[in-house]
Amino acid sequence: MIPVTTFSGKKVALFGLGGSGLATAQALVAGGAIVTAWDDNPDSVAKAAAAGIGTGDLHQADWADFSAFVLSPGVPLTHPKPHWTVDLAHAAGVEIIGDVELFVRERRAHAPGCPFIAITGTNGKSTTTALIAHILKSSGRDTQLGGNIGTAVMTLDPPAPDRFYVVECSSYQIDLAPTINPSAGILLNLTPDHLDRHGSMEHYADIKERLIAGSDTAIVGVDDVYTEAIADRATLAGQHVIRIARHRALGEGLFADGTRVMRAEGGLAAEIADLDGIATLRGSHNAQNAAAAIAACLSVGVSESEILAGLSSFPGLKHRMQPVGRKGSVVFVNDSKATNADAAAPALSSYERIYWIAGGLPKEGGITTLAPFFPKVAKAYLIGEAAPAFAATLGEAVAFEISGTLERAVAHAAADAASDTAELSAVMLSPACASFDQYKNFEVRGDAFVSHVAAIDGVTMLI
Repeated sequence: MIPVTTFSGKKVALFGLGGSGLATAQALVAGGAIVTAWDDNPDSVAKAAAAGIGTGDLHQADWADFSAFVLSPGVPLTHPKPHWTVDLAHAAGVEIIGDVELFVRERRAHAPGCPFIAITGTNGKSTTTALIAHILKSSGRDTQLGGNIGTAVMTLDPPAPDRFYVVECSSYQIDLAPTINPSAGILLNLTPDHLDRHGSMEHYADIKERLIAGSDTAIVGVDDVYTEAIADRATLAGQHVIRIARHRALGEGLFADGTRVMRAEGGLAAEIADLDGIATLRGSHNAQNAAAAIAACLSVGVSESEILAGLSSFPGLKHRMQPVGRKGSVVFVNDSKATNADAAAPALSSYERIYWIAGGLPKEGGITTLAPFFPKVAKAYLIGEAAPAFAATLGEAVAFEISGTLERAVAHAAADAASDTAELSAVMLSPACASFDQYKNFEVRGDAFVSHVAAIDGVTMLI
């Protein structure tokens, strides 16, 4: 835990007592803050009170007494409309911050020079975050991994001079971290997402840019117009900017060339890493992720040899293009984290012969943008609420069946793939949908896929 000493003796309001909210409240208490915590869920309030955290209805609180208001990232700050606590904080002139901002202030107070790598972007940030942490850990460095990747940042060990922090940051967290200042800040890409919470693509991009603006070294993907403009502005502001790309060569920066990651300086490019044969880093998107990881690790003093060793031993991110089993020439791939079409595209681009399990709770736009990958799909197995709409999109372009359930889809896809004569084929769960129609979250859905694969006769599990 990181005790929040920067608010010692001060009164702090907190709303949102889920996993990260409860951890934040405990960190505030541990640092000596006087906390008044609340949640719309009475059970969450009771759990906090039982843990020794001061609770109280913030409707009735005297907001003039609070030095700060800590808001859970999942609670609306601006759109579709501010949460009622936000209105009360604004009316009282109380600053609104989140857990990442608390971490930033503790680092600044106790170990301002300790390496801090922050990663954001619409897609790829979890893989990049996990890859950076793996490289650092495998090189023997004291590495703390947290943030949006699933470990609340305030549960990490306290800042120390030789401790490395790798923190995945969502747009919600950045919006609540006004003084975020990483040693290396990474912005991978920007595509429309979470617009219900940010109102417009422009506002969404502005929030992401805040992380870059505060970074000592700004590592920016330049494959879309938003991030390219952000990189240009950072350069004009005098920042140290490293550009990365997956779709084109660069005169300066790191870019993907097939399975190779190239480093360009002064218009001359040389290979810095080759990902060929690393199953967990297949695809051009992972070449971009690797380029970002390489740039970040170099910026905090990791040697090229240490980086190459970490790349080659990367076990992959659970539920993200994760090879989980094999039977003959058929590999079973868990890509449950692909909850929209853009997120599914990388997996579909990475294999040439695919038995595709897709569907769930559909997102706006469905799978129409995935049409360029349809020739790779031997057959699709459609599940959940999205099945009829996905079937209409596939039409006559792709053979499909409406399997309904994941268990049935895995069984049918495995049977069909077993008779495929291709050198390598993939039975792939890459749903392009949320999970909530059939599963609590994408993790549960992915674990179910792994269980169904494990039940197939003759399969060798890889995890």
